[in-house]
Amino acid sequence: MTSQALVIAAVGALGIGAQWLAWRTGWPAIVLMLAAGFIAGPVTGLIDPEATFGNLLDPMISVGVALILFEGGLSLDLRELRHSGKAVMRLATVGVLIGWALGTLAGFYIAGLVWPVAVLFGGILIVTGPTVVIPLLRQANVQPRPNSILKWEGIVNDPTGALCAVIAYEYFRFVQENPGATPLDVVPPLIIAALLAGLVGYAAARAIAYLFPRGAIPEYLKVPVLFTTVIGVFVLTNQIEHEAGLVAVTVMGITLANRDVSSIRSIHPFKENVAVLLVSGIFILLSSSLKWEELTYLQTSIRPLLFLLALLFLVRPLTVLISLLGTDVPWNERLFVAWIAPRGIVLVAISGLFALRLGDLGIEGGQLLIGLSFAVVVVTVIAHGFTVNLVARLLGVKGTSRPGLLIVGSTAWTIELAKQMEAIKTPVMIVDQSWQRLGAARREGLPFYHGEILNEATEHNLDLSPFQVLVAATDNEAYNALVCNEFAHEIGRDSVYQLGENSEGDDRHALPESIRGRALFTDGFGVTDVNERQRQGWAFKKTRLSDEFDFDDAREKLPDSATMLLLVREDGTLRFFTHAATPEPRPGDTIISFVPPKSQEEQAHKRATRESAKGDAAKSGTLPETNPRTR
Repeated sequence: MTSQALVIAAVGALGIGAQWLAWRTGWPAIVLMLAAGFIAGPVTGLIDPEATFGNLLDPMISVGVALILFEGGLSLDLRELRHSGKAVMRLATVGVLIGWALGTLAGFYIAGLVWPVAVLFGGILIVTGPTVVIPLLRQANVQPRPNSILKWEGIVNDPTGALCAVIAYEYFRFVQENPGATPLDVVPPLIIAALLAGLVGYAAARAIAYLFPRGAIPEYLKVPVLFTTVIGVFVLTNQIEHEAGLVAVTVMGITLANRDVSSIRSIHPFKENVAVLLVSGIFILLSSSLKWEELTYLQTSIRPLLFLLALLFLVRPLTVLISLLGTDVPWNERLFVAWIAPRGIVLVAISGLFALRLGDLGIEGGQLLIGLSFAVVVVTVIAHGFTVNLVARLLGVKGTSRPGLLIVGSTAWTIELAKQMEAIKTPVMIVDQSWQRLGAARREGLPFYHGEILNEATEHNLDLSPFQVLVAATDNEAYNALVCNEFAHEIGRDSVYQLGENSEGDDRHALPESIRGRALFTDGFGVTDVNERQRQGWAFKKTRLSDEFDFDDAREKLPDSATMLLLVREDGTLRFFTHAATPEPRPGDTIISFVPPKSQEEQAHKRATRESAKGDAAKSGTLPETNPRTR
């Protein structure tokens, strides 16, 4: 028991540590997790999952993969298919058949696998790993259509690839027991089993969608009930046919994603955290389970290398390009989709499972699948992970590279802020539900979106991916806090800002800091404060720092009552001056400040000078000279 607890703790530390290192370095997380697991397992022998967990290892991994696919299904909204539906349908039907055939031929003729193993592995190779594809697309900031095509293909083809492997396995098993059997004796029952599994997943999702909004399940039990239901559906449908449960949980996730269930939206942060933990844990377990003897095939023959090259440059490109013939997808996007196909956890998990089952059938060569599947994952993730930005840029499918600013609320102050951001080439978008308030943005030619930012439809009508910072600056402070709280888990708690409490506000009615966004301005200006200053003629001013003109020089040039709002790095990164944090200015940064009008500042300076003169005169017993007309 103690050793199991230590292994669980080590797996968690290695998995999350690899994810953190990937965040810090920008390297693909799956490569680092694979390296961590390989070092902890075969290299040092610190972790041996099979010896630690025994027969529980396979069901643990299977349930984890099911939850990952369910979480992926929850991210698929059918409205995304408006521009990419035909391409996704082609890849999920024609592409599956072409990819299976080409993968099989490559496995037999190039990798040297026997026919049964080649056919089964060709089916498994259909999967493209949503747990790897989605982070890569997010990292590369790809345009919406190729992004949607690759995301949908990755999640839909995961259970499809598992089903193809099941079909191949069941066929060879059936032929051994019934010589002379044909595919028609095996395939129709398996397809029927998959359809039944999909219906079970659909029914479970409809039941959840009916019960949750009606208060049948208390709020604190909704997440446990949902995940228990997913596991129950997976286990139940697997009794119909092996791996049919993957189809069921994927259908369940997609169905819930397209039902109007507010409770599902509220658990998104939790299910994303669960997905990160599962991905990290499962991949560490799988990579640490490798045995040196399973890698011998990779070390003693050139066939695996040739097979991997064929997979990258022949199998995947031909599959995509043939499948998308006749669609309206531009050629640059087709070529991008044809290149990006990293494999991940599902490929390794299914390969390991069927390698054992092929051995039970007495088919030689099944053990080669484990090492070969890891090689496919490593090569595809490295090849695609480290080239996705370059290829996207060369093919012209890359979205806006500079971090953008999303402004909620169209006011005179936000209009001026948006103009300043546009002037320094920062993508900006003003969102407001009032067409009348957006009139100033329209007149200035600023990008705007007319709609409620908290409406779920906004996610599908407005591409939010270019915007990495949000400023909520409507006239309603409570609404601003609500917007910041809603987007904190998507953009990051440190990247959602709102104007502070008004200076004349009653502290008894102040909103708790825990539900607010970060307060803009070190002076804590509120909505009323900035609007009043805007009416007085305050304006934004840009100051660019250099080696000769540093931050102190910039501060001296500003009026005493001016306040700095943010600085923009040369790469477009936005850093705000708040009461809680002050960014470190560097040469090349541009500082945006909120400054009073010159006349107002001059009057204030004159008043201060007169008061100082009067004070000095009073001390010396004399009065300053005044205008005779005012005596």
